[in-house]
Amino acid sequence: MGLRLIKLSRKYETKLGRMIDEWKADQEANGADHSPYAIFRNDYHDFDSYLAGLEPNPVPEGHVPNSVYFLLDDERDRLLGAVDIRHHLNDELLECGGHIGDGIRPSERRKGYATKMIGLALDKCRDLGIDRVLMTCNKTNVGSAKSIINNGGVLENELSLPDGTIEQRYWIDL
Repeated sequence: MGLRLIKLSRKYETKLGRMIDEWKADQEANGADHSPYAIFRNDYHDFDSYLAGLEPNPVPEGHVPNSVYFLLDDERDRLLGAVDIRHHLNDELLECGGHIGDGIRPSERRKGYATKMIGLALDKCRDLGIDRVLMTCNKTNVGSAKSIINNGGVLENELSLPDGTIEQRYWIDL
């Protein structure tokens, strides 16, 4: 399986559009979440602005520096998902969000790609000097929890959020 994390460039503009359109259709039809949020906060149709918005510099107040990578299947030349790695945690991310936000496009879920992508993201975290990674997920997202656990995640606790959802907090020692 030829999977790797890449930085987005103009070379992948069409592939990104296909992935985002598929994802948004699923969100509208099924109410799926918007994780990782970094890839949805701007309109990809203005590609230069989209690229600049993935890793804002300077970092807006209340946010932390981040690195966004896309999972590429080299064999099929297809984007499968994305990860947003936060370089450190603020109070909000410590409670809900953690160091890594991740997601796999709807047509590629339940195939083991999230587990592989998280493993690759953990390598990036090591490169950033992060030695203990927090990942969170909604308690109802069994697939996400499984991918985190498969990468060494240990459940610390569960938090009840204001909207009534239960957020699970997992730590991974690198």
